[in-house]
Amino acid sequence: MRTCKTCKVKFKPIYSSVQMCCTPKCAIEYDKHLKDKKWKKEKKQIKESLKTHSDHVKELQVIFNKFIRLRDKGDNCISCSKPCKKENAGHYYSAGGNPELRFNEDNVHLQCEYCNTFLHGNLLNYTDNLINKIGLCRFNELKKLKDKPLKYSIPELITMKVNYKEKIKNLK
Repeated sequence: MRTCKTCKVKFKPIYSSVQMCCTPKCAIEYDKHLKDKKWKKEKKQIKESLKTHSDHVKELQVIFNKFIRLRDKGDNCISCSKPCKKENAGHYYSAGGNPELRFNEDNVHLQCEYCNTFLHGNLLNYTDNLINKIGLCRFNELKKLKDKPLKYSIPELITMKVNYKEKIKNLK
């Protein structure tokens, strides 16, 4: 006795030992399901291959920001030192003006919505607290990196996505 792959009814195979479905109607339905499954997999691969550099950057930014919020969970805002009601991943050097530091972990820390959005980063306080958090040596290194142009390739972005997803998994 076997279980039909479509309707889950027990049946005795009549046609062959590899018969998967109880009736031709179920077999047709099962075949459609397999084709749908194959098409979905193929479609996913096609969509992935059509992604642009900016698509990969956007995806990585979401993953990276999630990592920063998890990494700094329980910390206060880097700028105002108050507990965060709404947590943001605040960049010391802005991602738009300094794309080379967009994914630098020393450049991005937990920041409250108010400081990040309404005070444009509250950079005077951010500077002092950042130096206290990462140290003067790493802060100076961050300043040096600011002037070195860097553009990630698509394979690098994909690798970074995988790495940060793994880091998020380890933090949870």
